[in-house]
Amino acid sequence: MSGNSDLKILSGSANVDLAESICANIGCRLTPVLREQFSDGEIRIEIDDNVRGDDVFVVQPTCSPVNFHLMELCLMIDALKRASARRITAVMPYYGYARQDRKVLPRVPISAKVVADFLTVAGMHRMMTIDLHAGQIQGFFNCPVDNLFAAPVFLDYFRKLEGEIVVVSPDAGGVERARAYAKRLDAGLAIVDKRRDAPNQAKAMHLIGNVQGKTAIVLDDMVDTAGTMCAAGQVLADNGAREILACATHAVLSGPAIERLDKSVFSQILVADTIPLDARKKTCKKIKVLSVAELLAKAIVNVHGEASVSVLFV
Repeated sequence: MSGNSDLKILSGSANVDLAESICANIGCRLTPVLREQFSDGEIRIEIDDNVRGDDVFVVQPTCSPVNFHLMELCLMIDALKRASARRITAVMPYYGYARQDRKVLPRVPISAKVVADFLTVAGMHRMMTIDLHAGQIQGFFNCPVDNLFAAPVFLDYFRKLEGEIVVVSPDAGGVERARAYAKRLDAGLAIVDKRRDAPNQAKAMHLIGNVQGKTAIVLDDMVDTAGTMCAAGQVLADNGAREILACATHAVLSGPAIERLDKSVFSQILVADTIPLDARKKTCKKIKVLSVAELLAKAIVNVHGEASVSVLFV
């Protein structure tokens, strides 16, 4: 592929800063794209450079407003397909609708599969994402999916912390992720038993493990309304943790999340820049953003050069 085609990186409107950082790490320029809306709200896309025969990567997390960014991505992919790009890779650091990956009630859609179909029909040849909410979503695609992990970025930060560390899963579903971090940090593992009463509402019940006098890191793939994370943090405080940090790859931060985190027991909340922080989210002084631009840049270079992507996994 790399011998016959140029590498081109484009960005939708969702996270232009991340796309520019990726380009800076690679040493290339961002291919210009016209993105605007007609007066009735329809999206207009025009690729402002020749992409015929090129290996093209479109950076676009489907964060809020989710449907707008998803449609914009589909239209960019279609434009590239009709402009005869050789290969089109959707770089979606955050994959929206990932939590709707199965039928939990009668007569409900499997929305994560519908999104996969949208992208495939639009003309996508490959998908790249980070910390997919449910790994089995990769099976919804009939094309290669690179599910990268933000772990290297966070682990470098955690290794600088002082004192004994324990990694905490805020619910049973995140135990595998927390165990992987704990193994690489040579740290302890704890689990908060959680009972969810309604969507976006969670009640933490009790702690499995010992956090007394330790630095506790509450680990999750995303923080949305922050109910689960803040409840878990309070349980750790009640059980004598010396310091409590939160870590989530995707800072969705909807609804009352900022207010909850401001009032929480966390000394710091670490997130990646898969989703950009708007002005309201930046008001929370506890949030620290770590960039995944270098990770994505390495993955893009390896895919373009037909080299292994698994070497980036930890």
